[in-house]
Amino acid sequence: MKKCLFTLSALVLLMPFVNAQQVEFEEYDLDNGMHVILHQDNTAPVVTTSVMYHVGAKDEHPERTGFAHFFEHLLFEGTKNIPRGEWFTIVTSNGGSNNANTTDDRTYYYEVFPSNSVELGLWMESERLLHPIINQIGVDTQNEVVKEEKRLRVDNQPYGNILAEIKKLMFKVHPYKGTTIGEMAHLDAATLEEFQAFNKKYYVPNNAVLVVAGDIDKSKVKKMIQDYFGPIPRGADVVRNLPKEAPITQTIKGTAYDANIQIPAIIAAYRTPSFKDRDAYVLDMISSYLSGGKSSVLYKKLVDEQKQALAVQAVNISQEDYGIYALFGLPLGDVPLTDLLAEMDEEVVKIQNELISERDYQKLQNQFENQFVSSNSSIEGIANSLARYYMLYDNVNLINTEIDIYRSISREDIQAVAKKYLNPNQRVVLEYLPKKDDN
Repeated sequence: MKKCLFTLSALVLLMPFVNAQQVEFEEYDLDNGMHVILHQDNTAPVVTTSVMYHVGAKDEHPERTGFAHFFEHLLFEGTKNIPRGEWFTIVTSNGGSNNANTTDDRTYYYEVFPSNSVELGLWMESERLLHPIINQIGVDTQNEVVKEEKRLRVDNQPYGNILAEIKKLMFKVHPYKGTTIGEMAHLDAATLEEFQAFNKKYYVPNNAVLVVAGDIDKSKVKKMIQDYFGPIPRGADVVRNLPKEAPITQTIKGTAYDANIQIPAIIAAYRTPSFKDRDAYVLDMISSYLSGGKSSVLYKKLVDEQKQALAVQAVNISQEDYGIYALFGLPLGDVPLTDLLAEMDEEVVKIQNELISERDYQKLQNQFENQFVSSNSSIEGIANSLARYYMLYDNVNLINTEIDIYRSISREDIQAVAKKYLNPNQRVVLEYLPKKDDN
């Protein structure tokens, strides 16, 4: 009887938690083409105002890389009505915080304010879009900021160039072959007019989605949005016709050197489909099966039991046009890189030749259920997801239904996808080595 009561009480406690995962939202378009998504949650007096622009590193001219990331910094410089250098002061003095980030596919800006400052957040983001000041002073200032960021996060970061080296081998014609931070020489060579043209082309309302999430009165917020964003003129439609990659049909081998490391690394990387493709979700599950925590297959085998690796990882890096699935290992002691790769390959072949156990399959399902719950646990996270699912997936309701895709994946699907993509003749193999002393 006690057991029954415990189970019933656990269900009662769980029910509101499960129901809370359903994210209600309203979406509509302004006359200028800007998409708007509203999510009302009055449980805490906080609001997130965010704008995602469909522009990333893949949209840059090959001789002007780094523009999208540069604009992430440049558009905090100031506007017609926000003096240069005052953006962050305004935010913090009103009890808020803000940030921005850039990928190969999109750029995202957001503010988090007490809910009584929602209008301030909307005004600031409309200012960024309507009245940015792009002048030589701002360009020169942010050029130095970006260079310092590159030195800290890439050039002087151990293993900081691994992904860049993989992308150079993986992509021959698609702009994913470059890096998000770009080449500093390209930024140095760019004219002010080139920066202004980039802004005019991509920072337009019809290439953006505005999300307001949190403690809001929707009718009041709609009026504010119309007042601040409605008058902004529509820009020319952004047309993309990016080149397609030919399939990889034999192993591509490469070697790269890093002066910041002492331990070599081996990476095997496979070109995979867009994150909109169902197979990309299956690859997520395969990566979790192989290296999701200390109980995972590769960690137990190579780190715990055989003690051949200091670290090992399988990661699915999905993007809008293509993805990269990578196996990564750091050897322990004098273990040859080829041996480490062979051991990782052995586990992939097992997935291809036999179904994973029912127990491991259920463990995966539990992991992804937990991730789904966590992803919708904050207003800030919800705002990001709403913008991303609209902009990159064209399906906002994935915020509620994406978990159903994972639930639908069977053990047979896992086996089939591993067979389809994770083969030696379809990959890049990179040996990433300590740079030899020139002396």
